[in-house]
Amino acid sequence: MVHKQTKRPIVLMALVLSMFMAAIEGTIIATAMPNIVSDLGGFTLYSWVFSSFLLMQAVTTMIYGKLADLFGRKPIFVIGVVIFLIGSLLCGLAETMATLIIFRLIQGLGAGAIHPIVTTMVGDMYNLEERAKVQGYLASVWGISSVAGPLLGGVIVQYIDWAWIFWMNIPIGLIGLAGVVLFFHEKVDKEQKTIDYLGTSFFFIAISSLIIVFVQAGTNWAWLSPETLGLLGLFVICISLFIWQEKRCAAPMMPLSLWKNKLMIVANIATLLSGMIILGLSSSLPTYVQGVMEESAIVAGFTLSTLSIGWPIAATAAGHMVLRIGFRKTAFLGGIALFVGTFLFFLLDAEKGPIYAGFSSFIVGIGMGLTSTTFIVAIQNSVSWQARGSATSLNMFMRIIGSAIGTALLGGILNLRLQQYYQQQAIDEDMPNTDAILNEGLRESIPPDTLALMQDGLTQAFHTVFFGLFVIGTLTFIILWFFPKDTPKDT
Repeated sequence: MVHKQTKRPIVLMALVLSMFMAAIEGTIIATAMPNIVSDLGGFTLYSWVFSSFLLMQAVTTMIYGKLADLFGRKPIFVIGVVIFLIGSLLCGLAETMATLIIFRLIQGLGAGAIHPIVTTMVGDMYNLEERAKVQGYLASVWGISSVAGPLLGGVIVQYIDWAWIFWMNIPIGLIGLAGVVLFFHEKVDKEQKTIDYLGTSFFFIAISSLIIVFVQAGTNWAWLSPETLGLLGLFVICISLFIWQEKRCAAPMMPLSLWKNKLMIVANIATLLSGMIILGLSSSLPTYVQGVMEESAIVAGFTLSTLSIGWPIAATAAGHMVLRIGFRKTAFLGGIALFVGTFLFFLLDAEKGPIYAGFSSFIVGIGMGLTSTTFIVAIQNSVSWQARGSATSLNMFMRIIGSAIGTALLGGILNLRLQQYYQQQAIDEDMPNTDAILNEGLRESIPPDTLALMQDGLTQAFHTVFFGLFVIGTLTFIILWFFPKDTPKDT
């Protein structure tokens, strides 16, 4: 229960800033990655910079929710933000791609606390009537951060230094911490509660094994190598043990009963797939625009930021549409937009230019806004009050884990396709590293014939990635055909 002395406007402002800090980190790095790669090298580790952050965030999200119930919201929030800020400081100091990935893991460990705890604290501070409006404010933070992220990232790397995409979090985080520490007051329930450590461990090992396979197989490992098959076997064993543990655990990390609801199944699978689209696109489009189209980091940021313009516009509209035409039709319209948007990316080539890429991103954003808002409202309306928190956090988790899998999978496809192209062209060892094509200064020093060959390789590799996005968009569209026609009213 929240103490009367909590100053809600100040705390809400602090929570919004904290949410913005964590949300922008998922997109601001996208336009900075070409510059980071050109400085640190390690192009084959490219996708791990995204996947490490998202993987740690995904695995810890539900754990932090349990800890907040046991020890209170404030201490868990403070711990999460402090860890996130330490990770941000270290990321800016990284000197190799490997150390950057390790520091991104630390960032993700802190970020896992921010989203669920902020959402929980808002639920504590506001009653049911106020909550919908305030949660809308928080939802808009994701849209705003997504718009600001790519553009701000482009400006920072072009005029300052890429380290500041991480260091800018420090003043924002400190303000957020001060607002919560000084003005948020709560009385912690002393009732003893249990945490599903065993289930969490099984789940962490299973998902980590799967992500490593997606990144390494086909590039550093053969698909039928002992390493790949061993990790796939470990994934199957651990996910089976996880399900067994969740069935017998009194307080499971992920209540399996939620998966008996058809709406939950369809919405969460579609959320997983759409998460793969968003981060897969965010991690590949800026590099394509800079490396193949030879545009600046700011232009690359523009092509991605249009997605985030479409998202909040459609999300706002979806709030009205679900009341007029229902959940199923609104979600289906979002599925159509995702199908069309990813198809436009499948048709993308360098001649079409950044305007075409930006328009395609906008259409994908429309699809994301229509589906994400519809899913969360429908899910919350389909379960009881006692299960609403678990159902909502599960949907958040599915988007995060979808983002991690999508980034790793599509990044692995990019590396694999590029390797295959160079092998087909019988490229010798004197060929400049792929990192060079992302640096404008180094690119000018590459002989024209060699540059054309490298850009053709990147073009073919990214075309395969965009085809993968189209396949995922098509699957999302298909799964939405099964969205229930009649959604239960709020219980």
